[in-house]
Amino acid sequence: MTVHIEGDVGDPAQVIGRVPRRLFGSFVEHMGRSVYTGLYEPGHATSDDRGFRGDVLELVRELGPTVLRYPGGNFVSGYRWEDGVGPAATRPVRLDPAWHSVESNRFGLHEFVAWAEAAGAEVMYAVNLGTRGVQEAADVLEYCNHADGTELSERRRANGADRPFGFKLWCLGNEMDGPWQIGHKTADEYGRLAAETARLMRMIDPGVELVVAGSSHADMPTFGSWERTVLRHTAELVDHISLHAYYQELHGDTDSYLASAAALDDYIATTAGVIDETLDELGLDKKIGISVDEWNVWDLRRWNEVDQAELAAGGWREHPRIIEDTYTVTDAVVVGSLLSSLLRNVDRVTMANQAQLVNVIAPIRSEPGGPAWRQTTFHPFRQVAALAGGASLRLAVEGERLRTAQHGEVGLVDAAATVEDSGRGAVFLTNRATASPTEVRIRLRGARFGVYAAETLTTPDGETRHTVNTADAQPVRPVPLPGTVATSDPGGTTITVTLPPLSWTVLQLTPQAAPDA
Repeated sequence: MTVHIEGDVGDPAQVIGRVPRRLFGSFVEHMGRSVYTGLYEPGHATSDDRGFRGDVLELVRELGPTVLRYPGGNFVSGYRWEDGVGPAATRPVRLDPAWHSVESNRFGLHEFVAWAEAAGAEVMYAVNLGTRGVQEAADVLEYCNHADGTELSERRRANGADRPFGFKLWCLGNEMDGPWQIGHKTADEYGRLAAETARLMRMIDPGVELVVAGSSHADMPTFGSWERTVLRHTAELVDHISLHAYYQELHGDTDSYLASAAALDDYIATTAGVIDETLDELGLDKKIGISVDEWNVWDLRRWNEVDQAELAAGGWREHPRIIEDTYTVTDAVVVGSLLSSLLRNVDRVTMANQAQLVNVIAPIRSEPGGPAWRQTTFHPFRQVAALAGGASLRLAVEGERLRTAQHGEVGLVDAAATVEDSGRGAVFLTNRATASPTEVRIRLRGARFGVYAAETLTTPDGETRHTVNTADAQPVRPVPLPGTVATSDPGGTTITVTLPPLSWTVLQLTPQAAPDA
């Protein structure tokens, strides 16, 4: 059976919205080996005089994240930002209760700013609304963004940054709805604190963009009511509300796992509905975007059954190995589909951050004193960050459906497409069929395209869907997909492609001129 996909490049009504560059963000938290032996390892063979690992930086630049959320995460709810500035040799060593670790503070605010600049990414800074609050948020904002002449701005200058950092994006705490969070609060408690913090931050720097904390996941018992209450306090003061989403395969239910993007679509739609209802209730004529500032695939069983026990047994120590998931072909295909979901929702999603960047549930892995390499999930992110731009098209997908236990019926093929102002385009396809190839016929009206390149990521020959990449071998990567055919006519373009089973496929489209009459 053939799956039919249709879109209209020439009809503005069929454009979902413009693809924001901030959609391709990532996340660096002081957690496990994300920073230490990840980004930062003095003495490594590739490290520069700042301790930044060159091999990791090279891979990050290839990956292409546009925004980096820092320094947490759960870590930020117990973090004192002042610990991470000034001479590294005199910085205090602290306990990090969030991850049962010892934090040396050798890597802090100035180091991260320099690292993000080297990576070519914007900083999204989170403030501590767990153990701290309004004054500390105002202080770190003044330290970072005020030019000079005050105690805090002069302290920044004395610490080596003559010019202000000029951070635009600020998160008002992290996952404050979660009972695991240091300083966990009710929606009213958090909403009022976030509002007071936002109000003072805007007095100091009116140009900041503020992200208020939404629900930690869609199954939270307070999901929906939390957003309503928090927005009643903060809607006039903030620009975005966060949404966090992690997905995993449970009990061998591969079909439901492969349908995770349908769950993310629903999660975003429900959140958007709550935003609209609350703004209408308050009589506010404004837009509040959704910041999906933590998303990924994550096998929580390892964290619950292995990592936490090892942390307890090992005692307090620096950068322990935690949540270092090794990703499979299946995981990469799901990550690709989640990226497609973000593209399908650019009318509501203003930014997104895959969590995290290095070692901790990350597309990049590294070993202390050893190599760094691309996990399977590296490839879909790199492709979408590089190729998705311009307008995200509304697609109609018809054909075979997949019945799942968790998400009901979903399309056998998941699809997204973008077209840049230059006329170049990209189509992103996920085949959820695990045992057989699927033929897809794509009809794009209103433009003539050729297929510049077709690549697919699927199970390598002789391997299984559980195949992974390691330091020694990286068999899972995109490879050319033969047999893709594009034909143009006066009404548009028809593309026919056969997708391998369990695959993520990217078609790069190039504009074709109409033949002379």
